[in-house]
Amino acid sequence: MNSLKIKILGLTIGITIIAVLLGAWHNLRTQSAMIERVAAHESRIISDTIHNSIRTSMSIGRNKDVASILKQITQEQTISGIRIIDPNGKILLSSSDAEDDQIVEAADLMTYRLSPEQFSFMTREGNRFISTLPIFNENDCHRCHNPQLKLLGILNVHLSLDGIDSLQRKGREATLLSSASIIVILIFSITFFILYYVDSPIRQMVEAMTKLENGEFEHASTDITSSREMSTLSLKFNRMVARLQSLIDSTITYERETAIHREKLSHQSELENMNMTLEDRLSEIEYLNITLEERLEEVEEANFKIADLAGDLEDRNTNLASAVNRLSSLYKMGLAVNSTMDLGQLFNLLLQKALDSLNGSIGYILLLDKNRNSLRIGSVFGLNSPVFDPRMSIELSRGGVSNWVIENREPVLIRKIEESRDFTRMSRLGFARETVICAPLFVHNEIFGTLTIANRPNGVAFSDEDLELLSTIAAQASVAIKNAQLYEDQQSTYLNTVHALVSAIEASDPYTRGHSERVTRYALALAKCLNLPEPSQKDLEQAAILHDIGKIGIDSFLLHKIDQLSPNDIDLLRQHPVIGMRILEPIQFLVRVREIIGQHHERFDGQGYPLGLSGEKLLFEARILSVVDSYDAMTSDRPYRKALSKDVALNEIGLYAGTQFDPRVAKAFIELMHTEHLTN
Repeated sequence: MNSLKIKILGLTIGITIIAVLLGAWHNLRTQSAMIERVAAHESRIISDTIHNSIRTSMSIGRNKDVASILKQITQEQTISGIRIIDPNGKILLSSSDAEDDQIVEAADLMTYRLSPEQFSFMTREGNRFISTLPIFNENDCHRCHNPQLKLLGILNVHLSLDGIDSLQRKGREATLLSSASIIVILIFSITFFILYYVDSPIRQMVEAMTKLENGEFEHASTDITSSREMSTLSLKFNRMVARLQSLIDSTITYERETAIHREKLSHQSELENMNMTLEDRLSEIEYLNITLEERLEEVEEANFKIADLAGDLEDRNTNLASAVNRLSSLYKMGLAVNSTMDLGQLFNLLLQKALDSLNGSIGYILLLDKNRNSLRIGSVFGLNSPVFDPRMSIELSRGGVSNWVIENREPVLIRKIEESRDFTRMSRLGFARETVICAPLFVHNEIFGTLTIANRPNGVAFSDEDLELLSTIAAQASVAIKNAQLYEDQQSTYLNTVHALVSAIEASDPYTRGHSERVTRYALALAKCLNLPEPSQKDLEQAAILHDIGKIGIDSFLLHKIDQLSPNDIDLLRQHPVIGMRILEPIQFLVRVREIIGQHHERFDGQGYPLGLSGEKLLFEARILSVVDSYDAMTSDRPYRKALSKDVALNEIGLYAGTQFDPRVAKAFIELMHTEHLTN
């Protein structure tokens, strides 16, 4: 039993068996854990599906359907039982009528108490997988339940594990069978390897050493080729034998010569002097070795210092790169927010840049309504929730992140929502919070909203640096949003003033009263029929309201004249588009509206006024305004004639399509008036 071969073989086989058995044991544990996780996931999905079905039925007032839902779900083989219980374990509603008003087992009640506010499960109870999910009394349920009652019941689901246990047994049998097969194959392979590649070459080497020990140098050689290592060992052994034989021959020769030299030495003192000199040289060599070791230690210490400096430099470079990236993000953010004065576009740009800079999944801006003590939604990105309604109003209440920020007037960082007791996991916007940063929007030390970034695709929590960056972005955004709001207020003030002028003009003439409103209504209906883009529809609406503002510069006598107009009168009347453009010239945001007004009396064939433009050179909005303005003028009373009928006016428009009017616009208007039945 002292054989090296037996020891190596036994040790290798033992280690192999232990390794395979440990692998099989770990595999069985992993299978069991995976199956348990699959069961937990399936239980969560089933519970959420049942919970949503119950909530849907309760929200539409069909509470009686809940019992039928439970009974239908129990028909699934994987579900052994389902019921709704109260916090004390009493069964309120069950898939089995016999269980009503009974008390559930302690395991079911313990499962709920592990997590009373959200989904909870117990890994295994016999052949069952127990899960619970609370059913809260929400707004949709208040018409049937007392609003003061927070919890309506607890959904308790038993998932049968019979199928999973069968699958686990088959996996265990397959694992044990494969492990046994691997052990047999490894034992056979290791035995063959040791016998052929280790034992046989060693026996050859032992035989050669025995011959070398007996002095048989010419026969003490080996020729092993079973492996590269053994072949090298065989070659080195043969060289050693040859070298040993050469050394022995040299030693014999040297001893003979030494004997001769000793006979020639006559003075012992010379030998002693030589020994002393040799000792001095050895002392010098030792001193040099000590000095060399000291220098090596100094070099090693210097290397350590250089490595520390390199690590410190790398950390500083990383911090510098991070700072450069954040400054670049802030610079791009500044360019973006200053590129538009439209609040909707501004909100979208802010959220896009903030999400890109912070690698967030969901972003939203909430604006404070102090009169109602609530929040309204400015813009949302990355949210696909059926609960979300962009017109919803969010009450300021405890547990909300934005509510906390507004009350405390400072930003907040929530690395993990489950570690924070001050905030609810579910947002009022309909998504589950994981990690959140939120900053207030300030103007002149007054909060008017919040900017929030939530969750990340990679699951990494937000950091203090992320909060600092969001606070800086929020400061930039606050100024940009306030400027946009002021710009919109300024636009509204300008437009209200100009609208008042138009109303004043029409009020002075009973024949044109309401003309601008009717033209606007016709123009918008025709624009939608022609699929005009939203910005163009907005420009057309303003142009339709203001198209006759130039008449403020025309003598009222001329506007109300009943007699036939002279050529000079006609020239004066034709100046009102130019006068309207001059009136609106100081208002920068009405540039395109001003052009539409200036062209609304141009003709498609180029015979119109004041510029004589034709065809595609005319703005499409101006072509629409020309048609609807002419129609309303024909169907309205004038000092010099009575109003034409609708059919006669439409025939006139069709007759002049291609000359006075754009034929495509004229055709669309005629079809619109026949189908929509628009009236004066």
